[in-house]
Amino acid sequence: QAADSKREQFRQYLEKSGVLDMLTKVLVALYEEPEKPDSALDFLKHHLGASAPENPEFEALRLEVAEMKEKYEAVLEENKKLKTKVKVY
Repeated sequence: QAADSKREQFRQYLEKSGVLDMLTKVLVALYEEPEKPDSALDFLKHHLGASAPENPEFEALRLEVAEMKEKYEAVLEENKKLKTKVKVY
């Protein structure tokens, strides 16, 4: 009895917060998809907004940031060397 009560409370919580609606909409979209995707999980992640890290645009930006950090470090090192040379003169 207590387990059923907890289950019902949790269901009501999911319903109030809109989770059930959102999941239903995404599952209906998957059902109505004419060509089923290879990965249903990826489809769900994409439609629920959890796929942002897998977005190719974000990955390209991450790579660009990493490259810029490397260039920044190289410029700092060059700056340090040039300051040393300037002190000598």
